[in-house]
Amino acid sequence: MGDYVWFHDVSWHATYAIYFFVIGILAGLSFLSYGSWRTPALRPLREKAAYGSLVMLAIGGILLIADLSQPLRFLYVFNPAYLNLSSPLAWGALNIVAFGVCSILYILALRKGDEAKGRLFATVTALLALGLPVYTGYDLTVHQSRPVWNTPIMPVLFVALAITSGSAVGSLLAGANVEAQKVLRQYMLWSAGAVAVILVSIMGTTNYGGSASELTFMIMTTGTMGILFVGVGFLAGSVAPAVMLYAPMGKSQSVLVISALLILAGSAALRYVILMAPQEVQTLY
Repeated sequence: MGDYVWFHDVSWHATYAIYFFVIGILAGLSFLSYGSWRTPALRPLREKAAYGSLVMLAIGGILLIADLSQPLRFLYVFNPAYLNLSSPLAWGALNIVAFGVCSILYILALRKGDEAKGRLFATVTALLALGLPVYTGYDLTVHQSRPVWNTPIMPVLFVALAITSGSAVGSLLAGANVEAQKVLRQYMLWSAGAVAVILVSIMGTTNYGGSASELTFMIMTTGTMGILFVGVGFLAGSVAPAVMLYAPMGKSQSVLVISALLILAGSAALRYVILMAPQEVQTLY
């Protein structure tokens, strides 16, 4: 009888969850580097964030290329004859390439001390960086048969995750710089709170959806997925940091470090569960 059973597999594997996590940090660091031109307290992070975002881009690019059945096909991105501009994937690829080019030009401007070009490329790079989590969320949203994914708030969630994870990495890079940590504390506090609110909204609508939505909700909130999503992602990675940072003790260096680490662990767990859990439903039939 087993010969007639079709074992369904997930379409998007865990590699993409790592890619989503890396891209989020990339975008968040780009926002911080741009913010250093407008907020003097973030000035010590300008070069660190710029270089960090370029490193994250390299890691993300390697993950995407390695996932291709024929890795060398990534070269087609550079060939206009192969671009299908009606496909969201084409625009995502162009966004990544454009971000990489502008990031290199930005770093060159910083190395030369050219503030005019540095400010210009910081702005362009930050706008392109914003497109990366927006595109990632949109890429999930267009899947109409996937509960949790098919919601217009998904791009907003990925932008909020980018801000909170990027700010967390920035807080770790800032070290004992009091002025920078003061600004980053606010970024982490409000972005972590925003992530928690969005998650409650998504789960509320999922729990009261159709049978597929309710089954997805069950998968995301029980067992191993439940530990990762509710325990690590929601409570430890969003609610706990927001509470700790809001409290008076949130100004201490140790609490900032703990909050940053919790946020990073939580954002990684959330991306994994959001990607994998809705796909598990298809493996049950």
